[in-house]
Amino acid sequence: MVNVDLKGCESFIDAAQYKKSVEKALEAFDVLQSEKGAGNDFLGWKVLPTETPDSLIKECEAVRDAWLAKGVNLVVVIGIGGSYLGARCAIEALSHNFAKQLKSAKDKMEVVFAGNNLSEEYLAELMDLVAERNVACVNISKSGTTTEPAVSFRIVKEHIEKTYGKAEAKERIVAITDAKKGALKTLATQEGYKSFIVPDNVGGRFSVLTPVGILPIVLAGLDIRAILAGAAEAKKAVEVRSEENPAIKYAAMRNLLYSEYGKKVEVLVNYNPKFTFLGEWWKQLYGESEGKDLKGIFPASVNFTTDLHSVGQFIQDGDRCMFETVVNVKNATRSVVIPSDEQNLDQLNYLAGQHVEHCNAMAQLGTKLAHIDGGVPQIEVSVEKIDAKTLGALFFFFEFACGVSAYQLGVNPFNQPGVEAYKKNMFALLHKPGFEEQTAAIEKRLGK
Repeated sequence: MVNVDLKGCESFIDAAQYKKSVEKALEAFDVLQSEKGAGNDFLGWKVLPTETPDSLIKECEAVRDAWLAKGVNLVVVIGIGGSYLGARCAIEALSHNFAKQLKSAKDKMEVVFAGNNLSEEYLAELMDLVAERNVACVNISKSGTTTEPAVSFRIVKEHIEKTYGKAEAKERIVAITDAKKGALKTLATQEGYKSFIVPDNVGGRFSVLTPVGILPIVLAGLDIRAILAGAAEAKKAVEVRSEENPAIKYAAMRNLLYSEYGKKVEVLVNYNPKFTFLGEWWKQLYGESEGKDLKGIFPASVNFTTDLHSVGQFIQDGDRCMFETVVNVKNATRSVVIPSDEQNLDQLNYLAGQHVEHCNAMAQLGTKLAHIDGGVPQIEVSVEKIDAKTLGALFFFFEFACGVSAYQLGVNPFNQPGVEAYKKNMFALLHKPGFEEQTAAIEKRLGK
């Protein structure tokens, strides 16, 4: 279901070096599969495609049905990082591009996201929308104390309680949190919120196939069973110990380009705007998994052909520090044919009768040739079409390949020590209790 083509790299690399990189990738594969490597207590994601019980999905569907019965038409999903990126990726990829404008969508629940920033404008405008709609909320946090989602939840929770009353609020708020501890778990128990568990052995960026992703996807009316089925197919393919394993090919080539050819930046490319948030999800997955110990490939993403008219200039002619990984969707699911025009002022009659996707495919091929000629190696990750099964396959493929790639790089794929650095400074600047020494030190540094 997911295929990896390395022909766009062949003119840049030595075949013998690639073979050695494959051997290293297979060794890293063995570490991942033995479950004895660094971070091995966070490997629960590996079994999710095949061991997620249908009873969990039915619980999520029961929440959806209960909220629909109440007339809920807006669900605010609160979370940051892995607590929202996977669900948002799925919803963006599998929904109509103009679902919000279609009259046919008026009776469905719209899912919006909060808690992923500290912008006052964003929150104020979110509450403008909340004030006009029949609203419910999903709060996703293992601890319940992460600043960005905690701030948003306070504001949304207050609105729900004031608008619907405390008794009704507990029917409109769902918590996805730790099984035993944390502020959100304590609050959910006190208030009687319906709760789902974030597994202890699954890190946030690998959590899209846990309730973290499943509940918002179900609330959006999408087929989570098909996503899991696609992930299960990918799991079967990438768990084969072979140099033809697509995850091995991807990990081996990206590490070779990085270690031997100075390619420090990987640009994930899509040619369909439905995959914009696939790029955002992928950036967190690889950036947080590999960017440590002064190592790692910097993950970037672009949307072509749109960005060919902007950063495409840099990719074509700028510093040769990068390679591309193109997500190639072979077949469109809709059909639009370019019409003929009598005046032909735009000089497009030579395309009359052609499908728009044919033009997109030729733009993709032309760009590939131009970028390779310009010194940019290209890995191609191909899928047949954009649907739920394909998306599930991509989720698991990239997760598994990330584990292999990080072990090949020599880092722990499952920790993120650097994430805490900004938080300590922020807490000190906000005068959080317990950070008095840090506050004094940082204010002295800033000359206050």
